[in-house]
Amino acid sequence: MLEGVLIAESLRVGAELAGVPLHVTKIARVEVNSAAAEQPLQWTLLDFAAEEADAERLAEQLADCLAPAGGWYVNYNTATEAFVVFADKIFRYPRRQAEGRRQAQDYARSIGIPEPQLDWQD
Repeated sequence: MLEGVLIAESLRVGAELAGVPLHVTKIARVEVNSAAAEQPLQWTLLDFAAEEADAERLAEQLADCLAPAGGWYVNYNTATEAFVVFADKIFRYPRRQAEGRRQAQDYARSIGIPEPQLDWQD
């Protein structure tokens, strides 16, 4: 199984994520101290799991569903790979590989994601 977190507020209005079965394992509403200028201060976190075989298809769908403004991403991991998905951009690298993580973080910084939000697990 792959596991990750989706922030509900990161989805584009009108976006639909369908065709990849997700199992929601937890829903939490949190106050965020490190929100970017275009992000709300309260987020709805959806912890999810899915079949590893769906990892690539899920990344492609999320890249189409995420809002391009606001500095959003979704991260999830399979047993061996980390996925960090932005609007129209996907980073996929072996878990705990410093270079893959650095590339994703550099891209995140370039689109205005605050440093405290670059804390995904891989």
